[in-house]
Amino acid sequence: MDIFKDSRTVLTFDAGGTNFVFSAMKGGREVVDPITLPSHADQLEPCLDTIRKGFHQIISSLGEQAVAISFAIPGPTDYFNGVVGDLKNLPGFRGGVPLAKILENQYQLPVYMNNDGDLYAYGEALGGFLPEVNRMMEAAGNPKRFKNLYGLTLGTGFGGGFVSDGTLIRGDNSIASEVWILSNSITPSRNAEEEVSIRAITRNYARATGQKTSADLSPKDIYMIASGELEGDRKAALEAFATLGRHLGDVIANLISLTDGLVVMGGGIAGADRFFMPALMEELERDFEFRKHDPIPRLIQKAFNLNEEAGRTGLCEITGKYIDLPGTDQQVYYDQQPKVALGTSRIGTSRAISLGAYAFALNQLDR
Repeated sequence: MDIFKDSRTVLTFDAGGTNFVFSAMKGGREVVDPITLPSHADQLEPCLDTIRKGFHQIISSLGEQAVAISFAIPGPTDYFNGVVGDLKNLPGFRGGVPLAKILENQYQLPVYMNNDGDLYAYGEALGGFLPEVNRMMEAAGNPKRFKNLYGLTLGTGFGGGFVSDGTLIRGDNSIASEVWILSNSITPSRNAEEEVSIRAITRNYARATGQKTSADLSPKDIYMIASGELEGDRKAALEAFATLGRHLGDVIANLISLTDGLVVMGGGIAGADRFFMPALMEELERDFEFRKHDPIPRLIQKAFNLNEEAGRTGLCEITGKYIDLPGTDQQVYYDQQPKVALGTSRIGTSRAISLGAYAFALNQLDR
């Protein structure tokens, strides 16, 4: 699917707890100025009125017929049947609200709902990180191409999605790739999200400074302390991000072992990659220690950090060779070094989610 050559228009909106943002995409690009309206999240009817008002304004400015509505909304949600569950950030939705059918009846269009982590990964796979890496490999003359990508969103929560060879893997209950609920080997009593989120950074900083709380410092404040832009305990700030990096590395090592592909990270915390990536990569490169004389590496694959020049060079290096096929004049390409790579989003989280929503709608329409 080449979403950038498609002439169909899809209506989209971003269902945030405070505001809803409405737009429309065609050919993988926004074709109207986005409209932001307060969500009225605590009351269902005013919230639904906001959705109707937003789409009415977008449709009025389009000048052409849309083919579908596609958007991201958090769980718990039955995405297959379009029923929204009891959402924390939208407390007006309780007891199951058939939002997809409500919008289908209102606009006489197919409506598709998905998790933001899934759509983020889908957008990065079709129009972001994955094709960018493959273009880089091609430019370097390396025959290897990647088809699998795991997308992670790092922020208030910890979300994810997995795309294999152009297909978004959703699971039987539409809750595949829920990385937030994974366990971790470093602090087994907590789920992954408690160690990979903005609250983890503030908690880590407070612990490193010997305080019970972080004195109302935001993760951005702690980032600025770590970078020397704001007064504070810089050593503690650096340790706060390193601790997050170790936990994130533990999760990513497990994901790579399962999916054997690229990993891209987006969300607010991803902007602090220079502070958490060293600890993350150290976790990926460590050995299991139970065999003292024959250690087992954490990963079979060699993982490269594409946020650094050395990582880009290492991934593109041609490590394979052509070997002779006995009894013929033919050769077979053989690379004994499995490789994967990870990095942060180049196109931005919001754009990746919008691309994912657009592509998902077109894919469903074409089925």
